[in-house]
Amino acid sequence: MRLEEFLDRVRDRGEYRSLDEAEKVSWAVLWVLASRVGPQEAEDLASQLPAPLNEALRLERGRPEDFDQQEFLRRVAQQISARPRTAQWDVGAVLSTVADAVGGERFDHLCEELPSRYADLFGARER
Repeated sequence: MRLEEFLDRVRDRGEYRSLDEAEKVSWAVLWVLASRVGPQEAEDLASQLPAPLNEALRLERGRPEDFDQQEFLRRVAQQISARPRTAQWDVGAVLSTVADAVGGERFDHLCEELPSRYADLFGARER
């Protein structure tokens, strides 16, 4: 998926005013996601996403952190200066687009790296 197509989908799903806003939210969500999954998983996912967004997944942060869905939302909210409820909307817009962009097998592998409750954030049912 090309960058413009990715951002168009995020903008539509998140009901943002501009592609710049969609890009800012996408960057924040992917950055937090990269801190939750292992470096190899982050790199594999980055290889499937358009540049420069994929760079958010390639930032060196050491070992993956173990945090729950609520902490994920809190961190995204902090990154974009929003309330956690708003962040939930933002996360859904971005991660459902990620699921579309990477396809079934890659998406399934990513979901295996995360607790089952995270599937909600992607617009998918729990495993």
